[in-house]
Amino acid sequence: QEVAVKLESQKARHPQLLYESKLYKILQGGVGIPHIRWYGQEKDYNVLVMDLLGPSLEDLFNFCSRRFTMKTVLMLADQMISRIEYVHTKNFIHRDIKPDNFLMGIGRHCNKCLESPVGKRKRSMTVSTSQDPSFSGLNQLFLIDFGLAKKYRDNRTRQHIPYREDKNLTGTARYASINAHLGIEQSRRDDMESLGYVLMYFNRTSLPWQGLKAATKKQKYEKISEKKMSTPVEVLCKGFPAEFAMYLNYCRGLRFEEAPDYMYLRQLFRILFRTLNHQYDYTFDWTMLKQKAAQQAASSSGQGQQAQTPTGKQTDKSKSNMKG
Repeated sequence: QEVAVKLESQKARHPQLLYESKLYKILQGGVGIPHIRWYGQEKDYNVLVMDLLGPSLEDLFNFCSRRFTMKTVLMLADQMISRIEYVHTKNFIHRDIKPDNFLMGIGRHCNKCLESPVGKRKRSMTVSTSQDPSFSGLNQLFLIDFGLAKKYRDNRTRQHIPYREDKNLTGTARYASINAHLGIEQSRRDDMESLGYVLMYFNRTSLPWQGLKAATKKQKYEKISEKKMSTPVEVLCKGFPAEFAMYLNYCRGLRFEEAPDYMYLRQLFRILFRTLNHQYDYTFDWTMLKQKAAQQAASSSGQGQQAQTPTGKQTDKSKSNMKG
């Protein structure tokens, strides 16, 4: 069986793979969390071995010519909210929510628990790959890359970390919350706000603060921050269902220690989904494209060779605390 291997030089200035492996261990068993096979040292590297997953949402967005239908965005939103909620229940915040850190499965995770897209209870299903493909791991979204994650409350006492205002920006500036730009300690609300920007990125194709030029990284982040703060939510979400503005306004209105109402946010999008008469059939935009590409390749080669579709990959890169 193929696996993904994440390598980090033992000479890395800011080693984080051991930390990340410990975090994965805490999260093991959650829906949409990759299964960790092994962590250790090999030659000059720290090594993390995990299940191989499919392409990231950024890969798939590019594969779909940077256009997602509302149906695909809403089906993704449902799973993304649930993934973040699960990490939060384990007392951690992710702090780098972006399309590159959500990966689709490759259809080998079928015996794992999948949440029901409708209704409040999670249901555990054992599904063989030959059965209903709707519930195969192919349609399951995974959250990865916990190198920047942080514990926000104590397991035993449930004591929340204190409010602070002297923090450097952690994560990716494009999707960072306004408070993260302002140097405020991140909490659950910031992961949720970042997700709001990811959803609008999928809706709009790009965000108003993309492509800003500046002499230094610091100046670029300041420009992004200014543009983000000066763009009203209603302007950002103009031309799209009101639920997206409602989502962002709700997240921006959360207090530092406040628990987001994840079910309320999921229901916002589920009700919209039903109002638009979509079927929750796990047919994403890329599902059709890949089928067409495979058929074309099969007919053109006559040997059934597979067309070029995004491949499963997890990038091995050390992160600094500040990224553009």
